[in-house]
Amino acid sequence: MCGLAGFLSEKKIESADGFLRSMAGRISHRGPDASGYWHDDNAGVGLAHRRLSILDLSEAGSQPMHSPSGRYVIIFNGEIYNHNDIRQRLQASSPVALAWRGHSDTETLLAGFDSLGIQATIEMAIGMFAFALWDRQTGTLTLGRDRLGEKPLYYGWQGETFLFGSELKAMRAHPAFKAGINRGALSLFMRHAYIPAPYSIYEGISKLPPGCLLAVSRNQREPVLSQYWSGIAAAEGGVANPSARSESQAVDEFEALLKDAVGRQMVADVPLGAFLSGGIDSSTIVALMQAQSSRPVKTFTIGFHEEGYNEAEHAMAVAKHLGTDHTELYVTAAQAMDVIARLPALYDEPFADSSQIPTFLVSQLARKHVTVSLSGDAGDELFCGYNRYQLTHRLWRKLSRIPLPVRQLLAKALTAVSPDTWNRIAGAAGPLLPRSARVAQPGDKLHKGAGVLASKSVDDLYLGLVSQWQDPAAVVVDGPEPPTLLSGNAPALSGLDDVERMMALDLLTYLPDDILAKVDRAAMGVSLETRVPFLDHRVVEWAWRLPQAMKLREGQSKWILRQVLYRHVPRELIERPKRGFSVPIDAWLRGPLRSWAESLLDESRLKREGYFHPAPIRQKWHEHLSGRRNWQYQLWNVLMFQMWLDSQNDPVSQSLTSLQ
Repeated sequence: MCGLAGFLSEKKIESADGFLRSMAGRISHRGPDASGYWHDDNAGVGLAHRRLSILDLSEAGSQPMHSPSGRYVIIFNGEIYNHNDIRQRLQASSPVALAWRGHSDTETLLAGFDSLGIQATIEMAIGMFAFALWDRQTGTLTLGRDRLGEKPLYYGWQGETFLFGSELKAMRAHPAFKAGINRGALSLFMRHAYIPAPYSIYEGISKLPPGCLLAVSRNQREPVLSQYWSGIAAAEGGVANPSARSESQAVDEFEALLKDAVGRQMVADVPLGAFLSGGIDSSTIVALMQAQSSRPVKTFTIGFHEEGYNEAEHAMAVAKHLGTDHTELYVTAAQAMDVIARLPALYDEPFADSSQIPTFLVSQLARKHVTVSLSGDAGDELFCGYNRYQLTHRLWRKLSRIPLPVRQLLAKALTAVSPDTWNRIAGAAGPLLPRSARVAQPGDKLHKGAGVLASKSVDDLYLGLVSQWQDPAAVVVDGPEPPTLLSGNAPALSGLDDVERMMALDLLTYLPDDILAKVDRAAMGVSLETRVPFLDHRVVEWAWRLPQAMKLREGQSKWILRQVLYRHVPRELIERPKRGFSVPIDAWLRGPLRSWAESLLDESRLKREGYFHPAPIRQKWHEHLSGRRNWQYQLWNVLMFQMWLDSQNDPVSQSLTSLQ
C-alpha cells in the first residue's frame, strides 16, 4: 500500500522535482518507508511515490519503476494477489528466460504491460490497486483503478496542467491547483454523507470510477475512459445465469473460493492481522485465516462503555473459540471525540459517516502490532445483509397497491401538521391508546412516513430511505444536484428484482464511496494497509450467480455465509441482532460537543460563508437540542463540511504528519 501523485503539463516543465516532493510530502502517511520521483521535463510529466513496504522490502521494489523494455514508467498503490501466477504465465509464453530484479507485484505488472498490453494484464490481475503509467513511446499517461474501488484516485486539468493523486491534498500542493468548491457535489454530500464518484468537492476534479482505465496526453487533452470490468455486468450476468448447484455443493464451493481469496491476501513480508467485531462477516474472514495459519492470527477490536454501542464482548468470545491472539481496547467518549479534530485531514474532502471515528480508532490500535489488516467489509452488499433491503421491499409491495395521487394527497395532509402538533395530539390521546400503539415522537415518524408515501418507484423509495437531507438543494446555496447512479442516471440492471437492485446499487455507490473510502483514509492515516477478501472479483461474480434464496431465507440474511461460519464457530456465538459500528453522536451534540457545534453552526457565520441557507440548519439544531427531534445525521453532515472548510484555510492541518 502506498501513495501516488503526479502531473502532465502541456509545456516543458521546470522545478519538477520540487513540485513532486511537495505533492508526495502531503501523503507521506500513505507511505512512510520511502519516497521516489521521476520526471521528463521535455515531455512535461512527473511521477511521485510514497512507499509502505509490504512485499519485497528491498530496493528492487522501489518506485517509480521502469518496465524491462524501458517503455513504461509506473507508480502503483495496492496489491496484486495472483502476481506469482501471472509471472509463471509470462515466463511460459516467453521464448527466453525473463530476468526479474525482485519479487514485487509492480515488477510483474510492468512485464505484463510490455508483453501483453495494459488492459490484458489488468484483466488477469486479482487485487486492489490504483496506478499511473507513463508510456514513453506514445507520450500517453494511463490511470487505472481496481474493479470495486478499494484504492482511491483523483484527477483533473487545472489550466495547462493535468493533476492526479491518491488524495486531494497531494494535488492541492501543486501551484497549478486553483479549483473552487463544487456546490452540486456539496448537495450530493448533504444527501449521502459522502460525495459519489465521479464527483469530488472541487470543480473540475474527478474520482476515477472503479473498474476503469483513463488515457490522456498532450495530443488528447480530453481524458478517454474505458471500462475493463463492470459491476453492472457482473450483477446482470449473474442473475441471468444462476448457479444450478445444490445447497451443500454451493456451501462447499463458496467456502473453498473464499478460503482461497483469504489465503492469497494473507501473503505479506510484514506482520499481518484482522479486524474482528464478532459479527458474521469479520468472524468468517478470521475463521478462514485461522484455518490456514500455523500460529494464532492477530485480531483487533475496540469497545465502548456506552450501552448499545459495544461489541467487544462478542468479538472476544469468537476470538477465544478460534484461538486468535486478540487485542481489545475500551475507548472512552473523550478519546473518541479527540479524533474529530483529525477528520478533515484524514478524509480530505467532506465525509460524514460517523463510523469514521471508531474505524480510525481500531486502525490505530491494529497499527501498533501489524502493518496489514484484513476486514470483513462488503459482506452486506454481496449477501443481502442490510435491513433496509427487506424493509424497502416490504414497504414498496404495500405502497404500490395504493394509487400515487392518493398517496401524495395523504402525504400532503400529514406534513400540513407540524411534528410538534402531532406530538401534542398523540400525547392527549395517549391514555386512550393501548401500550402497543404508543410511539415516542410520533410527529417525526409521521413526517418521515409522508416522504415514503410520495415515492414514485422502488428506486425513489430507496433513495429517500438512504438520504439524510431529503432536499439538499433547499439547504445549499446555488447547489442543484447533478445526476448519479441513484438519481437521474440509474442503470437498467435488467433482470434484477427489487432487493437485488438495491444490493447492486450499493455495490456501485455506497460501498466504494462510503465504506471503502472510510476504511482507506482511516487506515492509511496511520500507515496501515487493509485488505478485503470479499472483494476478490471472483467472489463478487460468484455471489451474483448465487440464487437469492441462498442469501435471504425466511427473513434471515447472509444464509450461505452463515452456513460457512457455522462450520468454524458455534451458532450461539453469532446469532444476535445486527448492530452498526457507531458512536452516540446525538448525545454528544447535546452535551460535550454542544459549544463546538454551536460555533460551526452560528447563523452569522453560515450567512457570511455563503454555502448554506441558515434557516433550516438552525431549526434542526434547536429541535435537536430540545430533545424533541434527533437530527444527528443531518447536523453531522453540516459540521463535517464546516470543519473541512476551516481546514482549507490552514495548510498545516491538511497534512496528517502535523497531527501524528
